Amino acid sequence: MSGFDTKKPATRAAVILPWEKTGPQEDIRAADARLEEAVGLAASIGLVIVRQAAILLRARRPATLLGSGQVEQLAEAVKLDQVDVVIIDARLSPGQQRNLEKALGCKVMDRTGLILDIFGARAATREGVLQVELAHLEYQRSRLVRLWTHLERQRGGFGFLGGPGETQMEADRRMLAERIGKIKKELEQVRRTRGLHRDARKRVPFPIVALVGYTNAGKSTLFNALTGASVHAQDQLFATLDPTMRALRLPSGRNVILSDTVGFISDLPTELIAAFRATLEEVSQADVILHVRDIAHPDSVAQRADVLNVLDGMVRDGMLDAQWPERTIEVLNKADLMGGVEAVPKRENAVAISAITGDGIPDLFETLDQYLTQAMLDIRVQLSLQDGAALAWLYQHGEVVERLDHENGMDVSVRLFPMDRERFEISYPGRTVAV
Repeated sequence: MSGFDTKKPATRAAVILPWEKTGPQEDIRAADARLEEAVGLAASIGLVIVRQAAILLRARRPATLLGSGQVEQLAEAVKLDQVDVVIIDARLSPGQQRNLEKALGCKVMDRTGLILDIFGARAATREGVLQVELAHLEYQRSRLVRLWTHLERQRGGFGFLGGPGETQMEADRRMLAERIGKIKKELEQVRRTRGLHRDARKRVPFPIVALVGYTNAGKSTLFNALTGASVHAQDQLFATLDPTMRALRLPSGRNVILSDTVGFISDLPTELIAAFRATLEEVSQADVILHVRDIAHPDSVAQRADVLNVLDGMVRDGMLDAQWPERTIEVLNKADLMGGVEAVPKRENAVAISAITGDGIPDLFETLDQYLTQAMLDIRVQLSLQDGAALAWLYQHGEVVERLDHENGMDVSVRLFPMDRERFEISYPGRTVAV
């Protein structure tokens, strides 16, 4: 028997968007764009989409979210199309999820569960894996009756479950709490270790340039185009989950570290915000932020707002300084789909490019170089005659404007990036530095 005969059949899925017409028109994400995004999310984990539809939600039903007539019509479609799983692009309560599964006769997954599955499939770093598992456990706390069998299989045997008076639900909840506590302790250790690595990176005195943007905006494609790397990049939502860093030499000869990050998305489940904390921390350490946008996407403006909202949220959480917009350059990607970079309307602090064709990349390099030059600070450093290593550091990583030698040492006027000044002081403590 051939391998094709034993291949597991693909999972057939229907993607349903409950659509509410409420709020200011400019704040409403177009239904077709939102549905297309949900279909892309489902397809990214290998589901075969056999039906997709936006259903107007006149009123939220406590039992099923959708109206009774809509549920009946959907059940007929599920049976006709032989659907294995229905994706509801909304957040469902545990009761709504169970009731829909009974009515439709198949598995039902809400937006949170779908994104959790995607993150689980993509996470590669130790922290990413732990954060995703933690988010899964938090999500499943309210769904213990339906999901415990799957969770038990995932974690293996647990041994003694409790005393004779303990119900299964109580045992399940206790074991969940124990596992959650253990993961949080592991995460703290991972974060401490990463903090040491981050301090070590500060001693490698190159400016950090972070790529951020909505998922599928072309960040990884641009990362590969700039660095010649082979980071996984394809037309797929959340193709990159964990941060990737590479050294990049600009045409001016200046060295920088380029960091690719996870793509943002609208209505990201709160359980998952911490799941890409490592990526967000890379953004917080960046000297320059390149906000990559899919300028050809019909929902590009709303996607931009989603990214800005996440970054503003980082400011409120104390993870990012409020001055981040001052060091941000917008990269208007996929200009080839609009007829070339000349066809893209000009914007201040923005560069139109095509990561696929390379059009506009030289302009991006020039803009980045100009920004880095303007961001440099004029610093005066007093060094002793024995500080040859520190002097070499300044020549290698800054622009030495003047050097005055005297019998007790030397005064060096140098231009440094703000982050480089911090790195210099970490690498060579005790030196007198004055602006």
